[in-house]
Amino acid sequence: MTSKKLVNSVAGCADDALAGLVACNPSLQLLQGHRVALRSDLDSLKGRVALLSGGGSGHEPAHAGFIGKGMLTGVIAGAVFTSPAVGSILAAIRAVAQAGTVGTLLIVKNYTGDRLNFGLAREQARAEGIPVEMVVVGDDSAFTVLKKAGRRGLCGTVLIHKVAGALAEAGMGLEEITDRVSMVTKAMGTLGVSLSSCSVPGSKPTFELSADEVELGLGIHGEAGVRRIKMATADEIVALMLDHMTSSSNVSHVPVQSGSSVVLMVNNLGGLSFLELGIIADAAVRSLEGRGVKIARALVGTFMSALEMPGVSLTLLLVDEPLLKLIDAETTASAWPNVAKVWVTGQMRSRTAPMEPLAAPDSTTAAGAASKQMVLVLERVCTTLLGLEECLNALDRAAGDGDCGTTHSCAARAIQGWLKEGPPPASPAQLLSKLSFLLLEKMGGSSGALYSLFLTAAAQPLKAKTDLPAWSAAMDAGLEAMQKYGKAAPGDRTMLDSLWAAGQELQAWKSPGANLLQILTKAVKSAEAAAEATKNMEAGAGRASYISSARLDQPDPGAVAATAILRAILEVLQSQGA
Repeated sequence: MTSKKLVNSVAGCADDALAGLVACNPSLQLLQGHRVALRSDLDSLKGRVALLSGGGSGHEPAHAGFIGKGMLTGVIAGAVFTSPAVGSILAAIRAVAQAGTVGTLLIVKNYTGDRLNFGLAREQARAEGIPVEMVVVGDDSAFTVLKKAGRRGLCGTVLIHKVAGALAEAGMGLEEITDRVSMVTKAMGTLGVSLSSCSVPGSKPTFELSADEVELGLGIHGEAGVRRIKMATADEIVALMLDHMTSSSNVSHVPVQSGSSVVLMVNNLGGLSFLELGIIADAAVRSLEGRGVKIARALVGTFMSALEMPGVSLTLLLVDEPLLKLIDAETTASAWPNVAKVWVTGQMRSRTAPMEPLAAPDSTTAAGAASKQMVLVLERVCTTLLGLEECLNALDRAAGDGDCGTTHSCAARAIQGWLKEGPPPASPAQLLSKLSFLLLEKMGGSSGALYSLFLTAAAQPLKAKTDLPAWSAAMDAGLEAMQKYGKAAPGDRTMLDSLWAAGQELQAWKSPGANLLQILTKAVKSAEAAAEATKNMEAGAGRASYISSARLDQPDPGAVAATAILRAILEVLQSQGA
């Protein structure tokens, strides 16, 4: 079965992709009749050396993404994974020559088709009297023995674009640029690894991997690598890649050793998530620095892809200060990253977190009856939530990700662990504030944030007084904060429904002579009724709002959990005769 691709046609996908890039970049132009993109300010290059590169499409943003001042003058693109036509290469050379450039350097990846077609175009242009040189880039570090075809051209080619572009922008001549760039190509290596293959539009995947296999040392055209290894952690795979790339027993190794200074490129081969790319980058930096290698610059992103291949390549370029200045030189190329011009190695990567403000001293003794009662309440709440874990998860599967019980259990275990560390503050305001921070850190999910908001706001009215009207005001403040930031309202089928119902009953605490337990009992019953009523509500907030109401025939798990907490508080207070 062929893969799905968002294209207009298989035959025209390379043309459409290049046209899209040019359409969105006023600094680029297409060369009529050819799959060629050029700088739109060619006339400004009069008297300078032009730089042309290219190859098959499917490696985006390479190569056209690197056209710009300080990098390439133009690019010739072939069909997907196919060398560009000789006629188009020659047309590009003629175009830059007619603009008044003093010579053209062709930067070519080491593949047979590219060498032949660019080489033939070069010879024809030279026959017309146009000065043209060619540098063939082979940075592949996969093969341990020398192949007749040489090392393949991979992502390191982008660094050659950058170095050559900086030299050309500085006004250097064709011969000098060619010599300098040729030296740089010998000081770098690239190695790729992939979790699976890619597929050319209209075709099937180019190779198959089992679920526990990874392809090491593959190219950028979907071809298989030099060996298959078992799936491992990112750290282990990166270490294996660097070992392979730098081993002196490998004929294609890059001679990096302790004390070396390098530019590191972490290149997404097309289908790797940014999360994975960050993990790989971190592993590469730690592994290199652990070997005593100094990282001058680290470039992380998609530079030379292989369509949608879920893999990554690492490139190491040995650098000194003069070469680093060329890497740092300004460019307007859209795909070149905005890299800080400072060394990666030696930078402080973390700063000390700010100290939490000191809590006001507790006005009552921690061993008092109130504190003991709070401990009993919290312990009952925790055991209640732990007992409801599976029930809440089951309710949540209908409308969410099935983790409501798990997150509440995390909160319960966090509170239990906190209670073991010592008695909680006897001050209700301080207690709620402490619980707010604890749940925010340990509970996770939107529930953790909502409970934390509720408790933080509820603590404020209790700083001055702790009588029943103050507790009613605390409930009001907590509900207001949840609505303000959670954007839910009563009737939206959330935990707010049960808490709101309880809050309405607790207004009676503000009346003189109010009875704590009688009113709290009414509040709990109202909360339970509200939680049960959520089964007939259409979700208006939270993840459940994206689910058809026809599938929501059970109570909201958040409302059930909040009600269970209120019931646990009531039962402890009743048992204590509060």
